[in-house]
Amino acid sequence: MDAPRMTVRASSAIASEYAGSKRIRAVEVGSYAGKAPAAGQDGERALVGSLCRSRISIGIDLLRRLHARRPGQMRREWEQVFRAAAMAALCSALTVVCGCREKQHTTLTLSVAASVQDAIVEVETAYKQDHADTEFRNNFGSSGTLAQQIQTGAPVDAFLSAGAKPMDQLETAGLLQQGTRENLLHNTLVLIAPQGSGLQGFDGLPGKQVRLVALGDPASVPAGDYGKQTLTSLGLYDKISSKLVLGKDVRQVLSYVETGNADAGLVYATDAQISTKVRVVAVAPEPSHKPIVYPLAEIRTSTQDAAVRAFLAFLNTPAAKAIFVRHGFTIA
Repeated sequence: MDAPRMTVRASSAIASEYAGSKRIRAVEVGSYAGKAPAAGQDGERALVGSLCRSRISIGIDLLRRLHARRPGQMRREWEQVFRAAAMAALCSALTVVCGCREKQHTTLTLSVAASVQDAIVEVETAYKQDHADTEFRNNFGSSGTLAQQIQTGAPVDAFLSAGAKPMDQLETAGLLQQGTRENLLHNTLVLIAPQGSGLQGFDGLPGKQVRLVALGDPASVPAGDYGKQTLTSLGLYDKISSKLVLGKDVRQVLSYVETGNADAGLVYATDAQISTKVRVVAVAPEPSHKPIVYPLAEIRTSTQDAAVRAFLAFLNTPAAKAIFVRHGFTIA
């Protein structure tokens, strides 16, 4: 039985145990019986604390009354004192248990590039199999936006970027925990179109059949930056710039193509493989853009260094790597 449930039951038992005492009936049963504790463990500990203080007060009162009783009544009075003391000790122990249980609980806040969303959630689930006391709070979005949030003080424990540039910015600002930065993953850039589209390759983008081309905003979305590099390298960027519709992250670009709001788009191969509504038209030539790398690092302002490092170490285990590979990534 978990500690909070034990606490509530113990509280009920205390009220029932002393319901025969007029003083306790007035002070405790009237105050607590049938009354729900405040939400969460803090509320439960507050309720137990109040009952414990009452136990101690009653015990002291009974000790004082012993001097005014006849010898025949002494045994009954002492039994009441011992019961009150025992229940007070139980309350204190349960309060400590609740406190320890809460201290053992850890929540890690991660800022993660949108393209890694599905994979990282699966990795976290695998990690929790042996770390049941760890929870995760994830921020998904474009790497540039996530980096900007961290620079303005967002409470984040670790950052997984889809490009080196956002991580470089944080490192220059002194916001990375020294010695924790590493390249974790690689990806591939692809040109996609809706299923049934007649588009055959990059050279078809200037054609009349292509009205809009979705691209992540190069200023904040690494996939958009890589896409702009590719289109420029192929001599297409200036030709189709009027057709470009910019997305806030790579998943929005995918959505534009899935819904037919764009006739083509540039996304990562890992994003293309999760959709049944698009097909890969072509793979961007590697020389046409900088290497697609996913750097990882602990944020210097994290207050949970040991827990963060334990999770980052797990990301390099065979179990975690297998999950990333299954989602289409290659290991750096």
